[in-house]
Amino acid sequence: MKLKPIFAFIAFFLALPAVFARNAVFSNEDYSIALAYTDTTFPGDAVFVHMTLTATNKKIAAEATSATLTLLNQDSKQVDKATFYTLSTSKSKSSVDMLCGVAVTLWQKSGNYTAKVVYKPFGLEQMEFSLPVSVLDKTFVSETIELNETNTGIRTDASPKRAEQTQKLSRVLTDFDKSALFQVRKFALPTPETRRTAFFGDRRVFKYSNGKSDTSYHYGIDFGVPTGSSVTACASGKIVMAEERIVTGWTVVIEHLPGLFSLYYHLNAFNVQLGQTVKMGDIIGQSGSTGLATGPHLHWQMSLNGQAVNPDFFTNDFAFIEE
Repeated sequence: MKLKPIFAFIAFFLALPAVFARNAVFSNEDYSIALAYTDTTFPGDAVFVHMTLTATNKKIAAEATSATLTLLNQDSKQVDKATFYTLSTSKSKSSVDMLCGVAVTLWQKSGNYTAKVVYKPFGLEQMEFSLPVSVLDKTFVSETIELNETNTGIRTDASPKRAEQTQKLSRVLTDFDKSALFQVRKFALPTPETRRTAFFGDRRVFKYSNGKSDTSYHYGIDFGVPTGSSVTACASGKIVMAEERIVTGWTVVIEHLPGLFSLYYHLNAFNVQLGQTVKMGDIIGQSGSTGLATGPHLHWQMSLNGQAVNPDFFTNDFAFIEE
C-alpha cells in the first residue's frame, strides 16, 4: 500500500522569536494525516511535529499507531531522533493525536535539513515521509570570564563526587517517561526579571586564577536577579531532581514531557521535593549564587532528548495547539 503524495502545505509565519511552522495533509484509502511542524529553525532550537492520524477504514481502527522522528542534516547524517508520544486517542481508536520533538544541536550549520517520520499506522505496514526544514544562521555571543581561586577550583574539580553528579544528571535527562504529559502549551519565563546577563549558546572562555584557560558553551539563560528572588516553574511537571551539586549549586530539574526537562541552577534554596508535581508559576525556590557563580543570578536551562536547547523556543506555541 502506498501513501498518496498529496501535500497540502500551508505556511504561516509568526513574528520572531516565535516558532516558524507549516501545515501538511496526507491521505489514502485507509487513513489521513494532518500535521503541523517546525519548518524553519536555528542552531540550538528544536523541530516539533504534531500530527493527527484518522482512520477512514473502520476495519483498521482498533490497532495501535507508533512513529519516530529523525532530523537529518545536509549530508543525510542523523542530528537527533526520538519516538512520538500519544497526546490523546478517540474512544473508538479511530483517531490518534501524537507529538514529537528533536533537538537542533548548537554546532549545526545553516542549510536544508530533513525531518523524516517513520510510522506504523493502525497496525498496517510501516510507512515514512520526509518534511523539509530550513536551519538559519545565528550569531552567538562570545565572552571571557575570569574566575577567582574558588571558582577555578570548582571548574577544574575532577573528583569522583563531581563525576558521579555529572553521570546522575545525564541519567535523569535521558530517562524518558512516556506518561509524562504535563504541559504542551507554551511555557513561561521562570522569573519576571527581564535583565539577562548571559544568553543561550554563548561561546565562553574561562580564565583561571592559575593562568590557564578553557572554552565551553553556555547551555542556558542567566537572569540577573538578587539572591532570594522567587523562581517559578516554567511549566507544569514533576520534580525529578532537587539537590546540591558542586558546579550548579542548589539545583532543581522538572520533567514536562517525555524527554523534555527544565533546569534551575545556583539557587539559594528550594522548597520542592523529588517526585512532587508542580504547576506553571508555582514557586520552586529562590535565586542565589551557589556553585560556580560569579554573582547572584538564575541559570535557566532546557533539555530535549538529552541535548541542551534554547529555552526561549518553548515560550512560543512549540506544539501547535494554541487557538
